[in-house]
Amino acid sequence: MVLTARGGKIPKDKSWKAAKVMMGKVDAFLDALKNFDKEHIPEACLKAFQPYQSDPSFDPEFIMSKSTAAAGLCSWCLNIVRFYEVFCEVEPKRLALEEANAELAEAQEKLSRIKKKIADLNGNLAALTAEFEKATAKKIKCQQEADATNRVITLANRLIGGLASENVRWAESVEMLREQEKTLCGDVLLVSAFVSYVGYFTKKYRAELLEQRWIPFLSSLAVPIPITPGLDPLSLLTDAADVAAWRNQGLPSDRTSTENAAILCNTQRWPLVVDAQLQGIKWIKNKYGEELQTIRLGQRSYLDTIERAVSEGQTLLIEDVGETVEPVLDHLLGRNTTRKGRYIRIGEKEVEYHPRFRLILHTKYFNPHYKPEVQAQCTLINFLVTRDGLEDQLLAAVVAKERPDLETLKANLTKSQNEFKIKLKELEDSLLARLSAAGGEFLGDTALVENLETTKRTATEIEEKVKEAKATESQINVTRENYRPAAERASLLYFILSDLNKINPIYQFSLKAFYGVFEKAIQRTAPSDDVKQRVINLTDEITYSVHTYTARGLFERDKLIFLAQVAFQVLAIKKEVNLVELDFLLRFPSKAGVTSPVDFLQPQGWGGIKVLSEMEAFKNLDSDIEGSAKRWKKLVESEVPEKEAFPKEWKNKSALQKLCVLRCLRPDRMSYAIRNFVEEKMGSKFVEGRSVDLFEVYKESSPSAPLFFILSPGVNPLKDVEALGKKLNFTIDNGRIHNVSLGQGQEVVAERALELAAAQGHWVILQNIHLVARWLGVLEKTVERHSRGSHADYRVFMSAEPAPSPGAHVIPQGLLQNALKITNEPPTGMEANLHKALDLFTQDTLEMCSKEIEFKRILFALCYFHAVVAERRKFGTWGWNRSYPFNNGDLTISINVLYNYLEANPKVPWDDLRYLFGEIMYGGHITDDWDRRLCRTYLSEYIHAELLEGEVYLAPGFLIPPSLDYEGYHKYIDENLPPESPHLYGLHPNAEIGFLTATSDRLFRTVLEMQPKESDAGGVSGVSREEKVKSVLEEIVARLPEPFSMADLTAKAVDRTPYVVVAFQECERMNTLTREMRRSLTELDLGLKGELTITSDMEELANALFYDNVPAPWARYAYPSLLSLGAWYTDLLLRIRELDIWTTDFALPATVWLAGFFNPQSFLTAVMQSTARKNEWPLDKMCLSVEVTKKNREDVTAPPREGSYVHGLFMEGARWDVPSGGIADARLKELTPLMPVIFIRAVPADRLDTTNVYECPVYKTRMRGPTYVWTFNLKTKERAAKWILAAVALLLQT
Repeated sequence: MVLTARGGKIPKDKSWKAAKVMMGKVDAFLDALKNFDKEHIPEACLKAFQPYQSDPSFDPEFIMSKSTAAAGLCSWCLNIVRFYEVFCEVEPKRLALEEANAELAEAQEKLSRIKKKIADLNGNLAALTAEFEKATAKKIKCQQEADATNRVITLANRLIGGLASENVRWAESVEMLREQEKTLCGDVLLVSAFVSYVGYFTKKYRAELLEQRWIPFLSSLAVPIPITPGLDPLSLLTDAADVAAWRNQGLPSDRTSTENAAILCNTQRWPLVVDAQLQGIKWIKNKYGEELQTIRLGQRSYLDTIERAVSEGQTLLIEDVGETVEPVLDHLLGRNTTRKGRYIRIGEKEVEYHPRFRLILHTKYFNPHYKPEVQAQCTLINFLVTRDGLEDQLLAAVVAKERPDLETLKANLTKSQNEFKIKLKELEDSLLARLSAAGGEFLGDTALVENLETTKRTATEIEEKVKEAKATESQINVTRENYRPAAERASLLYFILSDLNKINPIYQFSLKAFYGVFEKAIQRTAPSDDVKQRVINLTDEITYSVHTYTARGLFERDKLIFLAQVAFQVLAIKKEVNLVELDFLLRFPSKAGVTSPVDFLQPQGWGGIKVLSEMEAFKNLDSDIEGSAKRWKKLVESEVPEKEAFPKEWKNKSALQKLCVLRCLRPDRMSYAIRNFVEEKMGSKFVEGRSVDLFEVYKESSPSAPLFFILSPGVNPLKDVEALGKKLNFTIDNGRIHNVSLGQGQEVVAERALELAAAQGHWVILQNIHLVARWLGVLEKTVERHSRGSHADYRVFMSAEPAPSPGAHVIPQGLLQNALKITNEPPTGMEANLHKALDLFTQDTLEMCSKEIEFKRILFALCYFHAVVAERRKFGTWGWNRSYPFNNGDLTISINVLYNYLEANPKVPWDDLRYLFGEIMYGGHITDDWDRRLCRTYLSEYIHAELLEGEVYLAPGFLIPPSLDYEGYHKYIDENLPPESPHLYGLHPNAEIGFLTATSDRLFRTVLEMQPKESDAGGVSGVSREEKVKSVLEEIVARLPEPFSMADLTAKAVDRTPYVVVAFQECERMNTLTREMRRSLTELDLGLKGELTITSDMEELANALFYDNVPAPWARYAYPSLLSLGAWYTDLLLRIRELDIWTTDFALPATVWLAGFFNPQSFLTAVMQSTARKNEWPLDKMCLSVEVTKKNREDVTAPPREGSYVHGLFMEGARWDVPSGGIADARLKELTPLMPVIFIRAVPADRLDTTNVYECPVYKTRMRGPTYVWTFNLKTKERAAKWILAAVALLLQT
């Protein structure tokens, strides 16, 4: 009632009754409740309801217990009020919400309008933005294009600026390339020929082939092949950068070496490098480095290495091949592949063949001769060091020692300049590669332009550095050039050393060993602050050191040859000798057929004077000698003419000019004259005789430098080695010396000894290695293998005899080149030999025999005999017909035999002793009957019964000594032996003149042959070698007569007498000789013209013509002769003329020129046959009777009725005395006086008068021995023994 009171007017009646009245109208009451405005309850109602609300009993749950309906109404009242309270709280909020929603709706409407407007604006904005962006993009694109164009312009400017300097060069290059296009085929053809063929030739012949042969040939063809004028083959084969790289790798800087390297790198065939000094090999090893496989044929598992290299495509170097290549390599050399080129056979295996495989062969031989197939399969490249190349290397070495700062700077400069070239080339190649690879828009290639600028910048920097380097280099070079004379001298000396093997093949020297001598010489040189003086000191010390090093390994007879060659070459380089004069001195051309107007000159000497007088410097020499004969005779007959002053103005001539004159006047004194010349020009120390100190040589040795003793007969160096070993605690007893005397079966012993010694530092002595020729290759490789990595004390001592001829030489080059060579020669001269013979015995030997007097006398006589037979060898064929190896063993065994025979016999068995000594002990060596007669004669003169009486002269003025003790005999020799002379041997003094003349002739001949072949003056003569050969060839051909017509001669000869048969035989032999001469000369002429290939025979013929020697093929068909070619040919024409005269009517000439026959024996036999037939005597019972007439050839006008007159014989060792009609002592310096005409007739052997005669052998030439013809019995008033000891003989030709 309270709550539902209308308008808030609370009824005053609140009783149950009133309430029931109100509720009585149920529907209205319920509607009132349902539709109660619960949201607007008046305040008064609420206030009135408050008491009820706060009443605890007014609780629905409580009331529920009383009345459910009342509880419901209670609950409604409470909830309505609570609702109202809540509503009152929420309503304002709701109203606010509604207000807000209204505002929101309005706002949203407004927003939607705005959004629509915005959408419209955004649409407009998007359109505008799109337009803006399009415009902006267009603007950016334009900007970018502008920027790109600017950049391109900038780059183009930079590129143009960068290439501007190249423009001229490239324009020239393009023009050049256009020109080259025309000549490319010809250029490639020429360069291909260059690579294929010139490698084996020296610098001179390479230039000649290109410039004088190939280029003219290509130009002269019917359709010429164009070639670039002045084409340098290297320009097509390589470039400066490659050359620079090669030089950095150790290639010598001379032109020839560069050509060799270019050939090696470009050849398609296998290169075969001829490199004795190992310079090329050093470069090859540096160039290929680790990639290179190096082997030697025959080394352990070498085939495996080859197979691996072939299959893996490696580069293979085969070192030190010989003149023949092992058959196992044939397929490899010939590239004989199988299975479409994929496999190749090596030995028994087939190996896969890799296309990148490369083979390089190397030989140490100086002048190897390979089969044609090897030359076809390989490209031969001559890497032998050149004089200029070696000079530069030695200059670097001497400056490195003297001014190491300069040489280091120079080396660094060279290296950096080479690197500059390489860098520039790389940059240029990179630039050109980019330019050629660039597309149409290459201007956008910034990297290209930057690369160009880098290139230009680097190039500019390099140019600056190159300028600086060149300036520095020129300063260095000025200083370095001060030392060039020393390097030039050293280079010259090495090439002289290299040529010594022309004298004897045992004289071999390596460049490596030479470098060692060179460096030690620099260390030994006397210091000087003055550079010029220091260089003079260096040059002198280098020369002397090389001389000392070389001379100790030369035989005495060859030392002067070496010195002469050094002196002449040194003076030639200094331009201090006239080459024409030197050529005269060496060749000694003599005008033939002249007669000397003065008695003190032989025809040959006068012929030389006539030739000399044709030179300006010697004008009127011949007339001056004739006009002032007394003065010149005094000079000629002087004992030492080389030290005498020349007459008049001739004394002012140069030393060489005096030598030329002296060679004509006194050829026998030329050895002494040359010695004086060397002393004058080079210093006295060069000609002083010095003995070799073995200890000093030992100090120079090492495991890689063995000692090599060059043996002479009768000399054994083993004692010296043992004495040195004892001093250094190396003896056979303590096992530190292994002594192997080589012979059959000793090779294995030697190999074991070498292995042991190399490991433990012992010495190995290998004696007589020349006896095991087949094993020497193994020895060479063994010695080389142990030369590295062996014990420091390990040493090898070898000994060998030199070969009798170059063809018989067997000792490998490798053993000789690095070895320190020492010659051991027996002492020279009678005194030294006699002392040496006595030294074989002791005082005990003298006292051992019971017949002491007899034993001592015969022992001394035998010692003298031994010294005589040994030393007589020095006189050549005048001493012994053949050379014999008499040795100390012959004497010691003879003394043992003497002792045994004296002890066993009561009387001295003279005949038995002479037989034993002469026929067995010494005679066992002798093979020539005349030498055997000489040996017997010596023994019959020295050993006979009168010896015991003490009145026997062993030589003029040298009496057999009385019985003395050992020292007494030595003293007796010192005090009583006459000075050295041929008299001591029973020879005439002329024997020494002959021996000395032969020695000097050999000296000059050898020096001539050692002259450089490539000098501009063809050796030394002023005309080229080829011109001289052609001139001699043409002269011989022009004068060569036609052959004899044998058919015409046969028709002419009615009666076939023995003489006619001889004439026929001689004509046939002459025809054979002249045909061979004509054939070989025609062949050589065609060869020189280039119409035939030059063969080795043609080359030998050309050499013989150049050196004025009789060619060997002619000598085979000719007669023995020692004449030079010019004199031999004149002699040949005389023989032909004699034959021509004789065969005109076959009448025997009044006097026959016996020397004019090929076979004089046939004519002498014909004399016997004619007489035998005429008198019907048996031929085998006949002999020749020889009667020397008093007539000269001109005095004889008709032949004798029986026998024949012969002329043209000469006597050597004595002369024929016409007044007394017998042999007499020769006049001094008259070596081979002409014999008068000799009457020869045949008589029965039993009628021949043999009293007071000397059985004189007749020889064709001074060579004697094999040229024996006959024995003539000549009358003599002296004992025949005198002439036997004097080696008197008749010669058909001098």
